[in-house]
Amino acid sequence: MAHEIRLVNEADLRRAVHLDLEVIDCIEKAFAKLATGTVVMPPVLSMALPEVNAEVDVKTAYVPGLDGFAIKVSPGFFNNPALGLSSLNGLMVLFSAQTGLVQAVYLDNGYLTDIRTAAAGAVAARHLAPAVVSTIGILGTGVQARLQLIAAAKVRPAERALVWGRDRDKARALAKDMSAALGIDVVATEDRQQLVADSQLVVTTTPAKEAILGADCLHPGLHITAMGSDQEDKNELAPEILAKADVLVCDRISQCEKLGELRSALATRTLQDVSRVRELGEIVSGKAQGRTGDADITVCDLTGTGVQDTAIATLSLGKVKKANAGTMLVS
Repeated sequence: MAHEIRLVNEADLRRAVHLDLEVIDCIEKAFAKLATGTVVMPPVLSMALPEVNAEVDVKTAYVPGLDGFAIKVSPGFFNNPALGLSSLNGLMVLFSAQTGLVQAVYLDNGYLTDIRTAAAGAVAARHLAPAVVSTIGILGTGVQARLQLIAAAKVRPAERALVWGRDRDKARALAKDMSAALGIDVVATEDRQQLVADSQLVVTTTPAKEAILGADCLHPGLHITAMGSDQEDKNELAPEILAKADVLVCDRISQCEKLGELRSALATRTLQDVSRVRELGEIVSGKAQGRTGDADITVCDLTGTGVQDTAIATLSLGKVKKANAGTMLVS
């Protein structure tokens, strides 16, 4: 029996799906569902290709109650810019949770991943950052630096933001663009230690392989979300930061043990075990305690989960249908 498949390109998705509170709430609900133990989410299939400076990740999750489940393939080929190509691309396939038939194919080139990743940062900030944030600090100058700042500002409106990057020109350009976009004072700084000292909410968005922040930068009331370490060879935070945090949270403990900042802390024995680590879904659903006071130091380690992909893919189908976007194929 023939059925229709909606083929949606990046341009259509950009018109239909935006980083807004609806998307943030969608991702928050997905994390809460993850905490129930009913979600089926296998480990990330991660393939490193050092000979060509590349990596490929495959993520998926089945979430009871959602009409579909997604499988996402995310290649990262980091020599591509020299060839005039983007380093990141990929696609998502959305299947019916009732029949297993393909509902949609999103040729998004990583756009939905960008959006759901930033939304997870907003969820972490909403539940772990101080109630009042005057300054947001961003380390990095890429796509996630921009989106994480936008997302953070939606749940913790701030008076200003500070940005740091190894490339000073990119940092200055980012600051100029984001100041115009958010209508607040955004300043590029060359001193990342001072950036942290002046901020209450910090997000690290770099592909660093050695820590760019040490524990000496910690101060009462600080929240840090680290989202750049999504491979075994990446590391943004000194392990001592995790050890000194009053509240330490991961999107998925079993995944962060292998890919995230948690991996580095365990490997160096700075953390002996994960007994005091909580998952973001537990915090969101009230099953675990998050920030208890304004002076707490909180850290959230985000590596990106399949449950986020299924959530954003399912939400996007409704949005592209409403916009009558995409091309219908008959299988």
